[in-house]
Amino acid sequence: MKKRILTGWTFRRGLYAAMGTFIIIQAVIMHEWIGILLGGYFAAMGIFAFGCAGGNCFGGTCYTEVRKNNSGMAELNCEEVKQN
Repeated sequence: MKKRILTGWTFRRGLYAAMGTFIIIQAVIMHEWIGILLGGYFAAMGIFAFGCAGGNCFGGTCYTEVRKNNSGMAELNCEEVKQN
């Protein structure tokens, strides 16, 4: 966890952390307590590098390997039947 917080900082990640912190401060000043949750979410995305702040929304980082379906069935051979 410590390594994840201290390494891999990008401009986007810093922006998320800074804007989240700004939203939290503004929410406290204006007594809008629900805003703390919103700011906390964005700050956490920046600090802990998850979601879009970690670069996981696009760019091929979410690649999942396609598994072959090996259900044990043999290949089915079909032949055409003609009617007289």
